[in-house]
Formats: sequence, C-alpha cells, structure tokens
Amino acid sequence: MALIALAADKGSPGVTTAAVALAAVWPRRVLLAETDPAGGDLVYRSAAAHGGPLNPNTGMLSIAATARRGLVPDQLWDHVQPLSGGLEVLVGLGNAEQAAGLAGLWPTLGRAFAQLADSPHAPADVIADCGRISGDTPAVEMFSQAALVLLISRTEPEAIARVRDRAAALTAKLHGGTRGAASLGMPLIGVILLADPSDSAKLVHQVNDMLVAAQTGARVVGTLADDPAGADQLAGRKRGRLDKSLLIRSARKVTADLYQQFGAAWAGPTAGAGR
Repeated sequence: MALIALAADKGSPGVTTAAVALAAVWPRRVLLAETDPAGGDLVYRSAAAHGGPLNPNTGMLSIAATARRGLVPDQLWDHVQPLSGGLEVLVGLGNAEQAAGLAGLWPTLGRAFAQLADSPHAPADVIADCGRISGDTPAVEMFSQAALVLLISRTEPEAIARVRDRAAALTAKLHGGTRGAASLGMPLIGVILLADPSDSAKLVHQVNDMLVAAQTGARVVGTLADDPAGADQLAGRKRGRLDKSLLIRSARKVTADLYQQFGAAWAGPTAGAGR
C-alpha cells in the first residue's frame, strides 16, 4: 500500500482529472485526497453518493483541527465522503486562504496517508491531488512520505521543459541532488503525459531521453489520453459509457503498468482486491 502524490508545475494540465481517473480504476481500496493548498475542485464538479452536493466542510478543512491533536491514520475515514460512483474522497479546501489552518501539518498528513497502508481495520492506498506546485508550496512537505510523486504534463515544448526543470528541482530537494537513471531515489519521481494516443509512444521516448540527459532522476511512467469528452463524462458534465472512453482505458493501462513495476513493494492486506 502506498501514498501516490500527483502534481503539476503550472498551468492547467489536468491534475484533478488524472487523479480521479486513476483512483476510479485503482485495483485496491483507495482514498482520493484533494491536497491542493489553493483549494479543491470536486465539491464543484462531483455529486455525493446520496445524490446531493458534497459537504465542503468535511474533508481537509475538518481534518485540520483533528491533526493538531495528533492524527491516527484511521481517523482519516471520519472526514471522507463517497462520490456517486462510490469513490471515497477527502474533499479539498475551499480556497487558498483556508490553507493557513494547515500550516505545519503537511508532514503529519503525509505520514497519516502513507501509514493508512498499515491500518488493521481499513487499509488503503492514497492518491493525493496536490495541484500546481512551486518551491514554496506546502504540499511538497508530504512528498518524502510518498512512494511515487507523479508530475502531470501536457506535451507542448514549454510544458515538457517545465516538467523537466520541476523534476530536477524535486530530485534535488528530496534526494539531495540530480541523479542518473541508474541511481533513482525514493520516492520515485515519475511523469505522466497527457497526449494524443496516436503520438504517445514517440513522445514517451523523446521525453525520457530529455529527462535522462538532464539527470533529473525522473522518467515517464505512462500516458493518459487527452480526451476532453472522457474528462467531461468523468466530471458528470456529459453522459456516455465512461468505461469505454479513451481516458479511462488509458488510466487502466497506467495503473496496470504501475502495479507491474511496483506492486510487490506495495503488497498489503488488500492486495488483489478489486474495486
């Protein structure tokens, strides 16, 4: 079991869509946590299991008071809400101003997310949507507890250049310096590209070459289809067979590849359990 943190450098590359898509097809129990200090999106785009809106006050906002007294991983479930499709989520902050209430608590949250794996009652992986990050973004304080830090990027040249530089900066921060492909540190820093499926294989090769040449210590771990219609279906804005969408089909491929590479290290009480 593991904490997987998703983030982006800047712009709107679809971190939340990627996080929801991966969580929706995750092969074991998973908690989706909106940990973007700038505020979450799910309360605006997703319905709760009861058919009404999600409660914006139950989630990261409510957990702040609990965490100041110490946070046992199982306490996370007291702040979780199920979406209409059954996905369990920790709803994000309403706005950036509320992040002040979590000052100093990000390492505590990171430990609780990582340790949820070992819960004797309700173990789960945690996928954390950290939004856009920069050098002073407090959510980065959780990354040392993660098994994977996944940077989401589109494929325009400027986006690729930014993800290269961000990967190098994170490697320096988390591992103490740049690293070659033969000396990857933990947490592993990976890149997920949002790409046209017809171009994805060529792009992965090109981006990996660039990441290795820059000694970022990162590599591309998968591609998600750039599928606006699928993203609208996932957000409930459009009807259709979501499971047949390019987005969800590519998300299944990414999760399968991640488990093939890292599943043994994440083995836990719920290994093999489907959603």
